[in-house]
Amino acid sequence: MHSTTLLARPSISVSDFRCSAGPHDTPFSEWHRSHSISYVRKGSFGCRSRGRLFDLVAGSILVGHPGDEYICSHEHVCGDECLSFFLNPELVQMIGDKAEVWQIGAAPPLPELMVLGELAQAAAEGRSDVGLDEIGQLLASRFIEAVSGRPRKFAPLGARDRRRAVETALWIDAHAQRPIDLDAAAAQAGISPFHFLRLFSSVLGVTPHQYLVRARLRHAARLLAEDDSTITAIAYDVGFADLSNFVRTFHRAAGVSPRRFRQASRGNRKIFQDRLARH
Repeated sequence: MHSTTLLARPSISVSDFRCSAGPHDTPFSEWHRSHSISYVRKGSFGCRSRGRLFDLVAGSILVGHPGDEYICSHEHVCGDECLSFFLNPELVQMIGDKAEVWQIGAAPPLPELMVLGELAQAAAEGRSDVGLDEIGQLLASRFIEAVSGRPRKFAPLGARDRRRAVETALWIDAHAQRPIDLDAAAAQAGISPFHFLRLFSSVLGVTPHQYLVRARLRHAARLLAEDDSTITAIAYDVGFADLSNFVRTFHRAAGVSPRRFRQASRGNRKIFQDRLARH
């Protein structure tokens, strides 16, 4: 089993697991150390937990409850890959902590969970501007709704809530060049990360991380048009920690690379005209 930690936050952590075990490997007992949701993105494996045997395939969810023993096996195929979210007790309490929900062992491939699982995978690979901590909380919340059959009810948003979301958005924009995660933004707003994610998304129509990435892109576009700094310097100045991620994200947003965007801003209108002609 090879594991890679992708994200570590006080309320949630995310790991990538890749198992190469096959039918001839001897299974062994393991224990869930926290509440967890593992999205199976590839392969298949069996899991025995609480006297029940589950066969998980791509799209299934392995559900972890603290202290529960489980045994995984690969009787049919060799290997699997999972994207796993580990939640702290406070976050679980806010989302829904009924033991009977978290002790089901596994959930079958459900459309409402599969689409979020694939979005989470896209975020993990840098192909989405949704934050991994954000999509993890959304996936956990949707899991509770799907298993319990009861959608979570929230109180209507008032003027204070809307002002809180707007003021935090302004703070994110003013500090976009810094590392800002969901916990930091929620602390600025003075509420829990779980409630802040719902509040911010409801008021502004984007998640906090999406707004952060788009604020960085906006600042980058202005600098590309007005400043003579190198593209690498601009990427780091606006808050991107990786140049390739900046180029990829900017191209996805603008339809052209940062270099060609700069050329277009300096008078080469043919760049955007050519792109419009192709569409």
